[in-house]
Amino acid sequence: MSLETPNLYSTTLASPVGPLRLFATAEALTAVYLENHRHARALTATPHEALPVLRAAGTQLAQYFAGERQGFELPLAPEGTPFQHAVWAALREIPWGHTWSYAQLARHLGRDGAARAVGSANARNPLSILVPCHRVVGASGSLTGYAGGLAAKQWLLAHERRLTPR
Repeated sequence: MSLETPNLYSTTLASPVGPLRLFATAEALTAVYLENHRHARALTATPHEALPVLRAAGTQLAQYFAGERQGFELPLAPEGTPFQHAVWAALREIPWGHTWSYAQLARHLGRDGAARAVGSANARNPLSILVPCHRVVGASGSLTGYAGGLAAKQWLLAHERRLTPR
């Protein structure tokens, strides 16, 4: 089923982890999905690569992949529940080049014992890379599920670690 959102625009960008499909209103990004993203919503949007917010996102993502940017300064407007928004905000606090476990993320939110709920919200993050859900790993440090695929998660983590001063 496709969800029709009025005034939703999209563009597709090439990246080292595969094509990225970006969605935005005139004011803010609503989604960034990797190819074959497991939890991608079916959205109907008008192609519009010249939309300023999509152009800015494309520039900043290119800088990220080139190792020239560690954070993003873009207006974001993902759809989600209040709990999901809290988890997604906490994801943005995980430092570049580092990982947290689901339990650490739950503790950070003051929700000890909610690692599964945090994992579920993390999996439904619609803003891949911009909201760094790839920085969350299993308790043992193992790479666990990633909606964009484990190969993409592995690449993103290696990219950030390679550029992190130790």
